Amino acid sequence: MESAELIAILREVRERVRARNPETSAGTDIALPDLLPLVHARDAALGKVAAIGTVNPRSGGLMNAVVQTWKRFVARVLDWHVREQVEFNRKIVACADAATEAHREANRAIAELVSRLAEQQRVSEELKDIRDHWAGWRPEWEHKLAENEVQFLRSVADLQGGFQHRVTLMEASHRDLMRTHNVDFHAALERHAFDIQKRLWADLEKMHTEIERIIHSELRLVRQRAQIAATVAPATESAPLPAAAPPLVFDYSRFAERFRGSEDYVKAGQQFYLPYFEGCRNVLDIGCGRGEFLKMMQDAGVPARGVELSAESVAVCRAQGLDAEIADVYPYLAGLPEGALDGVFCSQVVEHLPPDRLPELIRLCASRLAPGGVIAIETPNPECLAIFATHFYLDPTHTRPVPHPLLIFYLEESGVGDIEVRRLSPARESMPALNSLPEDFREAFFGALDYAVIGRKL
Repeated sequence: MESAELIAILREVRERVRARNPETSAGTDIALPDLLPLVHARDAALGKVAAIGTVNPRSGGLMNAVVQTWKRFVARVLDWHVREQVEFNRKIVACADAATEAHREANRAIAELVSRLAEQQRVSEELKDIRDHWAGWRPEWEHKLAENEVQFLRSVADLQGGFQHRVTLMEASHRDLMRTHNVDFHAALERHAFDIQKRLWADLEKMHTEIERIIHSELRLVRQRAQIAATVAPATESAPLPAAAPPLVFDYSRFAERFRGSEDYVKAGQQFYLPYFEGCRNVLDIGCGRGEFLKMMQDAGVPARGVELSAESVAVCRAQGLDAEIADVYPYLAGLPEGALDGVFCSQVVEHLPPDRLPELIRLCASRLAPGGVIAIETPNPECLAIFATHFYLDPTHTRPVPHPLLIFYLEESGVGDIEVRRLSPARESMPALNSLPEDFREAFFGALDYAVIGRKL
């Protein structure tokens, strides 16, 4: 049997099964049209068509063989006569097959439609269930939605209020901070401006004071010279002055102002003598100069007078209301009674005297002191080598330095005891380079520029 015929037979069997079980083919419980009778009718028609031109079988034998041969011959002869009928029958059968196939496709389409309708029904049931639940859920959902919306709006309002509050606080804080910074800046600016102005005024005041001091110093020297010229000439005509040193070829007052220091500087350096002379009733300043010591005694209420060879210096002292006179110290002391003085001050004088007359001066001072009277002698310190490099030989009227052991010896020989030595004006203050030396060496050879010997009459 050919494969095509076999495939045709299998297709026919499948179609018969589909025709017999249309509900199984559709996959649903809806009854579809039964096509099996149509199939039977088609099969019967096909049998009849197949029987055309065939010979009925008979029992075997010679007669039968002749008869059958005759029938086949007649069938062949009549084939042209029944050919159209056979074709017609076949077309009818083909039409039946086409109708059957169309019904089968209709069944399949109906089954597909039924399946889809079932799916749509299932979806409809689900949608109905959703709709029923939605009808029940919708009011609650709308209520919750309204509550959530109200709560959301309240939250937004709270957040907006909080944000606005924070913005207000930040803005206020920023304004306060900027105001504080502005106030601090203006205060600092005013403070610095005031400091600058104060320093400027201080500098201007200092310059003004310095200019006034220079002017006052120059005017004072001019007035002193004028006063001296007015007072010295009549005194010279009326009474001769004591013997004095040869006149200098330069202005010694200006020399002292420049190299010894200003009056304020000298007066500040003599303040430590004040406790020794407090309570005295008659103090003599030998070589009073411009009167710094006399002025200090006057301010302290201690009676004091001075003697000086320089008429110009005496005029300066008298111009300040101080008690000073032109006199040679040796005859002046010799003319005083013994014990007439309770204080003797002699600063920067003994280095000007000839060495052989120094013991006489100390003897006269000690003899005119009352018991317990104080004597103070200040002079450059020869133990300090720096004094020879700076101050001592700068003054042309200096003769020779006086070591303090020699001065102490003269005082002791004259009846002065309780002697102490005070070293003044450390050299390293005016010469910072001395700080690089070892301390013991510096103290031994570069100690104080001046010294003072202070004692009391026994």
